[in-house]
Amino acid sequence: MATVLWDAKGLVLLNILPQGQCINATQYCSTLGRLRDAIRRKRSGLLKKGVVLQHNNAT
Repeated sequence: MATVLWDAKGLVLLNILPQGQCINATQYCSTLGRLRDAIRRKRSGLLKKGVVLQHNNAT
């Protein structure tokens, strides 16, 4: 399973789980932590302005 996170400027984070592994709460929280670190590295200053996550198929 792959989790792809991007913004208008392009790819921010690509997270790939080993084959047969499913996402769970622990994996999800870990991915969000990696996303925060990637935003700090790639989009400095964005965290101060605010980040909105839009999940696929979210209403």
